[in-house]
Amino acid sequence: MIKIDIPASDITITQRTQVIEGDEAVIPSIFGFIDFHLIPRDKGGIIMFYNDEDELLFVGKARKLRQRVKKHFEDNVSPIKLHRKEVTKVEILVVEDPMEREIYETYIINMRRAKYNVDKVFYNLNKE
Repeated sequence: MIKIDIPASDITITQRTQVIEGDEAVIPSIFGFIDFHLIPRDKGGIIMFYNDEDELLFVGKARKLRQRVKKHFEDNVSPIKLHRKEVTKVEILVVEDPMEREIYETYIINMRRAKYNVDKVFYNLNKE
């Protein structure tokens, strides 16, 4: 069996509930997330979406992380478009090498059994 060590997350952003008090400026959110500025703009890596029970919902990879994370919340073709309201936490692994991104993505999908990933899923093959 191959053993791959999944690195610790480099960035974690969590959903926030907005509180409006008086005339205080409110930062517009996307599904309750406002900390996209913490995600590197020109770095590649792995994106992991979790729900409030810390269940892994979806794993993806990107050449440009910030742009891709935002697209998952805004795009009509995102694999999580029907499940966006479930997402309460996003973890980011910065992984610059494209081959390493591919390996980590496939490994994480299968070892942590991401709920909404359909591509690269091998753990269901024994059920047939």
